[in-house]
Amino acid sequence: MDSPDIRIVLVAPSHPGNIGAVARAMKNMGLTQLVLVRPRQFPDPEATARASGADDVLAAARSASSLAEALEGCGFIAATTSRDRDQYFRIVDVRDAAARVVLEAQRAPAAVVFGAERTGLTNEELETAHALIRIPASELYPSLNLAMAVQLVAYEIFRARGAAVPPAVPGAAPLASAQAMQRLYEHLATVLEEIDFRDRTQKGTHLMSRIRRFLQRAELDENEVNILRGILTAVQSKRRAAGPRS
Repeated sequence: MDSPDIRIVLVAPSHPGNIGAVARAMKNMGLTQLVLVRPRQFPDPEATARASGADDVLAAARSASSLAEALEGCGFIAATTSRDRDQYFRIVDVRDAAARVVLEAQRAPAAVVFGAERTGLTNEELETAHALIRIPASELYPSLNLAMAVQLVAYEIFRARGAAVPPAVPGAAPLASAQAMQRLYEHLATVLEEIDFRDRTQKGTHLMSRIRRFLQRAELDENEVNILRGILTAVQSKRRAAGPRS
């Protein structure tokens, strides 16, 4: 059974052969939705050759100019990382993440994001995810080829689809879309600037980055985002009514 509501997103893939190998890995496991963010070289004959029978997945692949565009319409978002722990991000095992992706895809399109072959995903890109996927590997040589990483995640998704995945809770609200979350962050940043709320800790950590991370972990739905934005709008209205500070 194919999974049209599960999207595989490759950010800045540098080798066209890897794109073709990813398409093949996806088709093996019933995945068809491939999105490429700023691919260095695509379409390309090497990609077609490496697809080896998955030409339909490759032909349907969509290019996007940004990660935000690639994630348009998605609810749950997972991203891959080589980190084994992080104090700000929720890092989950690939098998657990796959089961969650399958479950969430029943409510709204879900995505799994993979970074560039050499550099992986930036912190800013990781902040778009609700959870980070770590694929266990030997400490002696933990580096995985992009297509291998996609194959492992795709297999776990295939396996989870065949398992007794519980149905989505009736009436449960889908997660807020990536676009709705981005608009919330932009609105919040504007309000924080207007009220001169800044990170005053000695370490001077990036305030908005930390806020983005804990709000992503909260997994807000659209209504909850609207509540928060309503509060922000009320703060702006009250401040304007009070006039400039003397």
